[in-house]
Amino acid sequence: MTAASPPADAHAGFRHEALLYAGADDFLAATVHFVLDGIARDEPILAALSLEKIAALKDALGNDGDRVMFADMAELGRNPARIIPAWRRFLRDGPDPGQSRRGIGEPIWAGRSDVELVEAQRHESLLNVAFDNTSDWWLLCPYDTTTLDSTVVDEARRSHPLLLEDGRHRSSPQARAHDMASAHLDDPLPDPSGGVTSIAFGPDDLRRVRHTAAATAAAFGVTGARAFELMVAVSEIATNSIRHGGGHGDLRMWADGRHVVCEVADSGALTNPLAGREDPDPDDVGRRGLWLANQLCDLVQIRVFPTGTVVRLHIATEIAM
Repeated sequence: MTAASPPADAHAGFRHEALLYAGADDFLAATVHFVLDGIARDEPILAALSLEKIAALKDALGNDGDRVMFADMAELGRNPARIIPAWRRFLRDGPDPGQSRRGIGEPIWAGRSDVELVEAQRHESLLNVAFDNTSDWWLLCPYDTTTLDSTVVDEARRSHPLLLEDGRHRSSPQARAHDMASAHLDDPLPDPSGGVTSIAFGPDDLRRVRHTAAATAAAFGVTGARAFELMVAVSEIATNSIRHGGGHGDLRMWADGRHVVCEVADSGALTNPLAGREDPDPDDVGRRGLWLANQLCDLVQIRVFPTGTVVRLHIATEIAM
């Protein structure tokens, strides 16, 4: 890939661009040029990538690598819902919050599980909502066309208004309108695998919800701090059901091989597609359940159906980086 010159409107609002690259050399050719151009403009830069790509990019940049902030995307993006708050903090922090900034973020890579992939793709779409009308910054999202399925690359063309491909910047003709970014909210969820523990709960049953969550997690080998985190997350979501979802709900728990999964369903209607992906207002202690669940769990799935809202919480039975 020949290094691409930035477009004339590189700093007009939020540029959400997919980098479609073919292997390591293509990745470095595009990202090094992107970073060096940002350094020349004295722009803060954050690159959230795998540790392997961080090492390669630092090596290619030499001393200029000291001008870049790096984050391990395998840790930051294990739960994709944590990524938007991290980008918002990047834009907000620093001596000049209004200064143009750049980011490189690769939330989708070969090896993501099917459920993780769906949530990472939803994250990519929601970026267009989260940063619409925000200050000027440019986010480049790399996709390796040699390791990712063609359907994943096709979805990138739909979730990114702009593409960098074969060294050329252009608009994506397949991009969705921003008001369609929450379309994944009504995607079906796979049926549970194996045995399922189920209870119905109401306002007086939160202690039973917590006990059931802890006992079921322990039965599947999740103990100690991880079991406590799952119990807290389930309690928060069940409390949301009581407060905002009709006063009652249903809890189901099972194991899918890699995770313990807890599902809370109620009759409420969640209308904010960014729920759980925004840092909570310190003064609003009653509306931070989904945010807290995202901090505690490895994955959170939210779906809104005509019958109500379903939230699935995933805790890995064995953390694998």
